[in-house]
Amino acid sequence: MLSNESAPPPAFSRSNSQASMDSTSMEDFWCEVESIKESSEDGSEEATLLEFKPADEGELEAEWLQDVGLSTLISGAEEEDGQALLSTLTRTQAAAVQKRYNTYTQTLRKKNKHTVRDVRDIFGTNDAAPTFETVPVSPVPSNGIQLPGQKPVWKSVSSNSCLDCGLDKGSPSVTEELSYEVSFSESITVLPKTQEWPKNQRFKKEDSALPKFIVRKSRFGLTEVGDLSAEDMKKIRYLSLIELTAFYDALGVELKRNRTERVRGRENGLFGVPLTILLENDQRKVPGIKVPLIFQKLLLKLEETGLETEGILRVPGSASRVKNLHQELEAKFYEDTFDWDQVRNNDAAGLLKMFVRELPSPLFTVEYLPAFITLVEKISKIKLQLQALHLLIMLLPEANRDTAKAFLQFLKKVVANEGKNKMNLWNVSMIVAPNLFIYKGKRANQQEMQAAATTAHIVRLLIRYQDILWTVPSFLISQVRKMNEAAMNNSKRQLMFDKGVRKLLRRKTMERDRPERPEGAVTFPPYLQSDIPEGVIRVYAPLHSKVSMAIQLNSQTKAKDILARFHCENSRGSSQNMRGQIQSLHEIGGNIGQHCLDPDAYMLDVYRANPQAEWVIKPKAT
Repeated sequence: MLSNESAPPPAFSRSNSQASMDSTSMEDFWCEVESIKESSEDGSEEATLLEFKPADEGELEAEWLQDVGLSTLISGAEEEDGQALLSTLTRTQAAAVQKRYNTYTQTLRKKNKHTVRDVRDIFGTNDAAPTFETVPVSPVPSNGIQLPGQKPVWKSVSSNSCLDCGLDKGSPSVTEELSYEVSFSESITVLPKTQEWPKNQRFKKEDSALPKFIVRKSRFGLTEVGDLSAEDMKKIRYLSLIELTAFYDALGVELKRNRTERVRGRENGLFGVPLTILLENDQRKVPGIKVPLIFQKLLLKLEETGLETEGILRVPGSASRVKNLHQELEAKFYEDTFDWDQVRNNDAAGLLKMFVRELPSPLFTVEYLPAFITLVEKISKIKLQLQALHLLIMLLPEANRDTAKAFLQFLKKVVANEGKNKMNLWNVSMIVAPNLFIYKGKRANQQEMQAAATTAHIVRLLIRYQDILWTVPSFLISQVRKMNEAAMNNSKRQLMFDKGVRKLLRRKTMERDRPERPEGAVTFPPYLQSDIPEGVIRVYAPLHSKVSMAIQLNSQTKAKDILARFHCENSRGSSQNMRGQIQSLHEIGGNIGQHCLDPDAYMLDVYRANPQAEWVIKPKAT
């Protein structure tokens, strides 16, 4: 990481920090660092906001167990959520948990604190430490259930059958396919021979140096981060941290993290306010908003008038004007009296970068900033870098993730206008990197200065492959389904031992079944008592004039076919509330909280994966 407190001038910085990049290609980076330093010195930016506390032995492991939702291993309580999570882990993920738990328990024994549970009691194994020998792993579909004889079905390449994250022109002829069916850590069968960038190796700044990746759609389609419920995304974050740790373990790389003692930030205003507080304030004005209003407005201003401005982001605005605009925004923004027509494009870009830079906690969270840096420095294969980056994005809190997504989408538009604004992917990455990876609170050391090219490379990956990064890997969705099923089964078992509940259910059942029933009749679960036959689903569309419809599924029925049928049936009598909104088919309940389905998802496969779900057509959350 870099610090703006002691940013070196460009001439000095190039002496030791350019092991990975020649001096000319990094000049924009150091000019931006110098500009940030000047902004800090003239008092236009806030003072130190972060404080760091060194970790005692065992504390990092305890925090890690809490962060992955396994605090029960520390407390000793046998809670169902922790058991459900443990029951879904892959072999490498379980090994990562065991490793951290062993370190934690050994530390406690040394400190003579309290008796801790033996790892064999948790995992039911005879060996406290598992081996890391890789074994073949069968792909698991995103439904979380391996059907007999079922194999992933890949579609032929078309505009809608895959995510195509490459280059529009001059891209390599060879493309590489990414698989989401098997966990990344399980896919590592051979450690890379070179686990560090050689001292004299350089990043290739040409855009064409980046490989082209394709993510094929399985029969369950692709799922974006906003397509799942908040509760399921919380579980995705638990599993992502476990998987990231297992991934780093499999590569032989230490997963580093910072510990923040506290974050101090303003509780009102626009700049220097924590994202969560800023969103709480904004949501009083615009309910449901996910990206801060001021950030949205700055992006909109630049998208409307600044995308074709030569040197946008690189050419700084007037420092005095930016300072005055900053003060005026703080006073007038929420009163809707600020005149946006007076703002020049380069000044708007300066305000945008200032907003990102002044966040009390970095957009990509201070805890895992070292993890971003470490993998690029230790592993040279871009596919592995991208997989680690993918898991780090899944780890972000919702406010950070949504704001980062809006920012990266804007940067992609800047690069797309390279012909007019003269800002290619590497130029934009160099300018943005110091603003994302500089944090306040400690001085830069030589190692941090050497990370300059590394941070620019990370931003380049974030911009280029962002469509991949916002997609939830199907193996994580599979684990969430299993986790929900395990929790439901635990709840059912608990209810069976609750005599009061059993008595109440018996009385209700008797009341319901009073009409005469044939002798020897069998009682089926509610979802099988329905008059809807196998392979038929009832779809509800509360905003349509025809609110429900039974639909017979076959092996080729897609979610978009059901949407088209409803649209045809209701084209004349739809509710006024629905017009102009994008409607999507949602899978709700059963082994998932809520899941907005990909239009290309094959419905019979999804139905078989979650037969207890309800199917609802409603607007997609944005």
